[in-house]
Amino acid sequence: MLFERSAISRKSADAIRHDLAQLRQERRVQPDVLLKDPYVLDFLGLNDHYLEKDLEDAILREMQQFLLELGAGFTFVARQKRLQIDNDDFYIDLLFYNRKLKRLVAIELKLGSFKAEYKSQMELYLRWLAKHEQEPDELPPLGIILCAGKKQEQIELLELDRSGIHVAEYLTVLPSRETLQAKLHQSIEAARLRLRAKPEK
Repeated sequence: MLFERSAISRKSADAIRHDLAQLRQERRVQPDVLLKDPYVLDFLGLNDHYLEKDLEDAILREMQQFLLELGAGFTFVARQKRLQIDNDDFYIDLLFYNRKLKRLVAIELKLGSFKAEYKSQMELYLRWLAKHEQEPDELPPLGIILCAGKKQEQIELLELDRSGIHVAEYLTVLPSRETLQAKLHQSIEAARLRLRAKPEK
């Protein structure tokens, strides 16, 4: 599922080849080359009923596996990173740094499906990080909102990618073989449609 879970799977074949070449040469890469959707968190061992704190506790307990699931270059910075804005306290669930992207990456954990108001919350966090934590040689921070479900049209209308925000689902149980096979067939069909739509030179 790695290819399918990367945003590059939705790009043209030429763009995919370019991005993979950049990644192999360890040059500066675009966030969508490294960020996945969904994240498979079955190793956390969560049951059907849990709170955001339970999810966060489980991630910290299994940090090595979580870092491997996040992808290349991630390092842990903080848990419940406190931001003080106008005498109000805010907390970023998890804060990471990505060595390949040269950026801080804030992660917010949500139990339910994505909601539009999560965008403004994350934008506030990213702007604070850019103002107070970003080093001169770093790029602007990125945000990942990890939700139990996604609402694709809302995400597209909000144009989150322009804000440096990535919304991804997480799965606490590995999908069944049948589901994985269906996803594979969908990916193959999507690739065929892209090839047919590609203009001839």
